[in-house]
Amino acid sequence: MLRFLLGRLANGAIVMVLVSMLSFSLFNFIGDPVSNLVGETATVNERDAMRRSLGLDQPLPVQYLKFVGRAVQGEFGVSYRNIEPVSRVIASRLPATLELSLIAAILALGVGIPMGVYAGLKPRSLGTRILQVVSLIGISVPSFVTGIILILIFSIYLNWLPSFGRGDTVMLGAWSTGLLTASGWKSLVMPAITLALFQLTLFMRLTRTQMMEVLRSEYIKFARARGLRERSINFRHALRNTLIPIITVAGLQLGSMIAFSIITETVFQWPGLGLLIIQAISFGDVPVIAAYLLLIALLFVLINMVVDLLYFAVDPRLRAQR
Repeated sequence: MLRFLLGRLANGAIVMVLVSMLSFSLFNFIGDPVSNLVGETATVNERDAMRRSLGLDQPLPVQYLKFVGRAVQGEFGVSYRNIEPVSRVIASRLPATLELSLIAAILALGVGIPMGVYAGLKPRSLGTRILQVVSLIGISVPSFVTGIILILIFSIYLNWLPSFGRGDTVMLGAWSTGLLTASGWKSLVMPAITLALFQLTLFMRLTRTQMMEVLRSEYIKFARARGLRERSINFRHALRNTLIPIITVAGLQLGSMIAFSIITETVFQWPGLGLLIIQAISFGDVPVIAAYLLLIALLFVLINMVVDLLYFAVDPRLRAQR
């Protein structure tokens, strides 16, 4: 087990080094940070002084090592757009994205997997056919279209839910949350549904396919021949083996929700990382873009490690091999 973890940590370290090189290259290939900070009217002496203060007059290997050293400490410089430390900017936006992604993941898993189990156990029923049609629509319709339709129905026609923003928030130490206010929950409903809909239909279809495949396996037939109850066969034996591939997809999709919530946050003007990176790209805010890339890479590395560990908890064959 320890050897397995060390191997995963080594792989993750290699990924982070490669992503750090990509992030560092942004400083040299996307615009001139000196021009963004001092403006076009600055003199040559002012530009040289700013370049020295940023360390841009040093060789590239030295700049890269300093960049990595600061990144390890959570420092990514100053945002060109907000004129404040990037770590502070990201910390102020991170709670909104994490809460949105968490609620969307709970919705996708809590609804998608039971629907998939039902469709797998009763593949020819009318309810399963209806679920298949709904899932096909959920996968086919782009998320921004879903968001616009929800806004049109629940904000404009019915006037039940706010169409943008996060609502009222409460500070819990350094963490801002909207889960403790009524307006926060109202503002969260439509973005969470929009972000979760594609993942929900994906989990439903994957669970259905895996459930049907497992129910046709030999050990399920043997369990029925032994006279085990159908409920025990379906939920104790079949469902547990169905969850093994779902764990991988769920981990990656959770990371995707956080990394690619850009469209949902833009449609609803949700003040999270997705909206922040869109604003940073529009402004050419390279420090924020670089920090975002490193943060997302670290997130996927950690999620992959957690998924691998969950395999050991679910699949006894892996534990026996180890």
